[in-house]
Amino acid sequence: MTESIEQTLISPGYLAGSGDPAWVTVPLRRASGWSTAGDPLVPRVILTSPDQLAQLRIAPDPDPAQPWWTLRHAHHGDQRAWEITFDAQTPVEIIAAVTDTLTAPPPTAPVDPYGPLRAAGWHAPRHQDGLTSPKGMSSPNGLARVDRIVDESGRSAGWIVETSVHHLPAIWRTYVDGNTPSHVVSALFGALADTTPLVRHPHRVPPLAVTHGSTSTRQVSTDSVAFALRNRISALAQRNSASPPSAPPAPPHAPTPHRTR
Repeated sequence: MTESIEQTLISPGYLAGSGDPAWVTVPLRRASGWSTAGDPLVPRVILTSPDQLAQLRIAPDPDPAQPWWTLRHAHHGDQRAWEITFDAQTPVEIIAAVTDTLTAPPPTAPVDPYGPLRAAGWHAPRHQDGLTSPKGMSSPNGLARVDRIVDESGRSAGWIVETSVHHLPAIWRTYVDGNTPSHVVSALFGALADTTPLVRHPHRVPPLAVTHGSTSTRQVSTDSVAFALRNRISALAQRNSASPPSAPPAPPHAPTPHRTR
């Protein structure tokens, strides 16, 4: 007889809490060939793409206002260097949507980053703070928003993604460099707007998910939980093996060390 365990489904997913970082890091290593580096005495993980152009760094910071995850891509061809940072409580499924897209062949046609948000019923925010443009979008329940950052000259400089509950401090933020390819931004926004509940252990459900979201429990087989990551790795490996090989990259520039704030 197959044993079962209890799991909690959380909706909207951006209230689900961080989850297991292995959901992001292990497929990058096993399905996409990213290499690891770092000092075992320092609590951080560094993953580098096979072409040396992209780097994912996980450096837990005791300051919750500082990002834990940093994804950087070096200048290559016509594409300028870009960076995305994620706070500690960003759901790993949202980060994985970005890394999965980055490790796939880019689309041949232009992509509208806001398309997934519009399709999910997001709307323009009602208030502006003087630092963001009217091109932002807010979730139907008002708990998440995307703001287009503008500089002093009024030029676009990137995006801020934020999940927050009323007047409480932000649960998590993501900063997206303005040079980030539109299809990568679209993947991030699509994961943010996805209405599919995320799964968490019942003892790891954030209190705000209970008070401001929707939660339910289900019984699932222990095998389905144990093999979920393995199945994800297999699916990505099959996708990558089916993709046509890309041309060898030009000698890469070192990823830009600054943070986009």
